[in-house]
Amino acid sequence: MIPIKTESAWRGTSDCKSCGIRDMVLFSDLNEQDFGLIHAPIDDLCYTAGLSLYQEGAPAAGIFTLRTGLLKLVRVTPDGRQRILRILRPGDVAGLEALATSRYDSEAVALTDVSVCRIPSDVIHRLSQNSPRLHWRLLQKWQQALKEADDWLAALNFGTARQRVANFVLKMRHATDPAVTTLFSREDMGAMMDLKLETVSREISALVRIGAIAPLDRQGRLYRILDESLLLPPAG
Repeated sequence: MIPIKTESAWRGTSDCKSCGIRDMVLFSDLNEQDFGLIHAPIDDLCYTAGLSLYQEGAPAAGIFTLRTGLLKLVRVTPDGRQRILRILRPGDVAGLEALATSRYDSEAVALTDVSVCRIPSDVIHRLSQNSPRLHWRLLQKWQQALKEADDWLAALNFGTARQRVANFVLKMRHATDPAVTTLFSREDMGAMMDLKLETVSREISALVRIGAIAPLDRQGRLYRILDESLLLPPAG
């Protein structure tokens, strides 16, 4: 059973109004009147790394805002391969497409231990109908998700293997410390960039060897960017 951090769900709206990342998430623009429209429970859930929040094609009962950790959105191609569409970070929303289709169009998997807010679809529909602020926020989040998906495709699926890996290193920089980047299993990275596991490992080792990055842990997940110029595409 997935652990729920509160006894059952958020009590009223006090937790939502005092959320530590509220300025980043879906409810950032809501006022007291908007909060009064929330009658269904909003669950505060924790998932350990490797667990799925929902499956591709499954009926959708709600959407998820990511509070801590990292998620990957995965889709199975017609030939049976798994492709990672995008990485979600704190403040991102997973499952937005379900508001239009009532089904999830990808699988959401925890890359690290994560905490999320699961918001029932009827809450979102009610608020979007009665709160212009939330309706506009939904449109912004949707547009942001589409842009980020396009950016991932452009940066991680074109160019040489070295350029793809270097672009990934730059994209995964920490917001609070841009000199530090988080990488994942080489298999996951290969699925994102359409590269073989061995190729990803070789290119990361090459970036370390030329002094572009340096490992910060033994697991090969955290790296410090030493020379950003070595990660940028060649001029011209």
